[in-house]
Amino acid sequence: MKKLIVKSIIAVAAFFSFAVAGAQATTAQAASTNATYSTVYNTAKQNLGKPYVWGATGPSAFDCSGFTSYVYKKAAKISIPRTAQAQYNAYKHVSGSNVEKGDLVFFGYGTGSISHVGLYVGNGKMIDAQNRGVVKEKVHAPWWHVVGYAHVTDFSTTASLD
Repeated sequence: MKKLIVKSIIAVAAFFSFAVAGAQATTAQAASTNATYSTVYNTAKQNLGKPYVWGATGPSAFDCSGFTSYVYKKAAKISIPRTAQAQYNAYKHVSGSNVEKGDLVFFGYGTGSISHVGLYVGNGKMIDAQNRGVVKEKVHAPWWHVVGYAHVTDFSTTASLD
């Protein structure tokens, strides 16, 4: 029953993400920022435990793409598209072997049906907003199907310990 509910939620999210993405899709290059990865990571980490609300963009509740948009705007002053599909469409894709901390990780049924996004934080983990709220979890959890990764920005070369 849990799997059916999760699949239904993913299917509905994919439908809405795909429908809205058509209107929002743009092609962006990696933005430049003076922010460090540590700033982005710490902003994401400060929001752990906040609730998931579909369509929420923070700061008290988030959906997945609202969370990634909020973190990049607050921590790096970079505006990224609003939906997971639009975020996937907007940035240069990188392979799993070349993913860097701070990149976005996307989930769904394929490149045209992205239903979820998280912020890659290294060691195979991400911080994302999902039905359990904002959590840190494994990218390759059994309930996620990784579709790809995208690079949003080159962080400042200031040393980062995270």
